[in-house]
Amino acid sequence: PQLPHGHMALPSFWKVVEDSLQQSGAQLRAFCQAFETVAPSPGTQPLTPAEERKVLSLVSKHGPDKLYQVTSNISGSRDLDLTLLRGQIVALLQNADTKGNTSRWLVDAGGPRGFVPAAKLRPY
Repeated sequence: PQLPHGHMALPSFWKVVEDSLQQSGAQLRAFCQAFETVAPSPGTQPLTPAEERKVLSLVSKHGPDKLYQVTSNISGSRDLDLTLLRGQIVALLQNADTKGNTSRWLVDAGGPRGFVPAAKLRPY
């Protein structure tokens, strides 16, 4: 069977592939954003006074643009991994681990520092 784009020159074919990948990526991002707005936000829980003090200390130490909120419970399985609860606020120290893996970020949890999955963090 003939491919639908079999008649195209290679650069045009790759352009079609790239465009459809970009479109799929955009649809996926839109879906994720829609899901996040529908899902109950951990921000609805008011912070305890202790948490609030911790957040203020993280802001003064690292700046407000470095703060992230944990979107679901994290149980650290490796050395240097942190175990955190959904809704906790952390400050980003480095958006990669020691091996350069960008799916694990080094964060300051207001005392303990360690690695957490980047996918479970969202800007605060």
